[in-house]
Amino acid sequence: MSKQNETLKTITVAGLLCFVCSILVSVVVVTLRPQQAKNAELDMKKNILMSAGMIKDGDDIEAVFATVETMIVNIETGKKVEMDAKRYDQVAAIKDPAMNVKIPADKDVGGLSARSKYAKVYLKRDSAGAIETIILNVWGKGLWSTMYGFIALGPDTKTIKGFAYYSQGETPGLGGEVDNPNWKSQWVGKNLYDTDFNVAFAVNKGAVDKNHQLANYRVDGLSGATITGNGVTSSMKYWFGEHGYSKFLANVRAGEI
Repeated sequence: MSKQNETLKTITVAGLLCFVCSILVSVVVVTLRPQQAKNAELDMKKNILMSAGMIKDGDDIEAVFATVETMIVNIETGKKVEMDAKRYDQVAAIKDPAMNVKIPADKDVGGLSARSKYAKVYLKRDSAGAIETIILNVWGKGLWSTMYGFIALGPDTKTIKGFAYYSQGETPGLGGEVDNPNWKSQWVGKNLYDTDFNVAFAVNKGAVDKNHQLANYRVDGLSGATITGNGVTSSMKYWFGEHGYSKFLANVRAGEI
């Protein structure tokens, strides 16, 4: 066999092998896609429950999440709208011109530029139908990343029951401490609003003095991560201000939700 024929044979075999491998990879990707989507959905449900302290190791995530009511609300009016909650992605909606709202510069304290028109809201009610816990999606700019999380509030709409980021890319050991369980536990029991329902919560500069008059609205600062801490504070001010969830929470207090 000539050298030219040997080269042609080698190229042909390599080409066929690549073709077969590409087919196999495509089949595997298509086959696994539904399971990957299911796993991602399950992980998000777990994050929602964890932010509210509603789940512990060993619990059936689906069973616990089945006790949570999911609804879509118009952020501008704070009222419930009829939409398919399973299909709606509040974060993805930011990129859709038909589903987002540009944030006026004077209200954009979180530096977000735009937000979704609608919010996916999670409610836990007691046996009588009264709201026990409200879980809301929040996000904001850190030093290196956009930090995405959930915050859980009590029925008074101002007492924090839990908080957790489910996605962030801050510096490990510094801004990444937003994911530290000890730091997140400080949020529990703090007040988001003052008595007039102005946003009063903030990440402190340094440790919180428990005797300070604002101690109930503060958590300890993150050492070496001032910009990340400021980002957390700014996101709370935005999301719970007049351009965020304030109208919805007012409706909850009025018994309209």
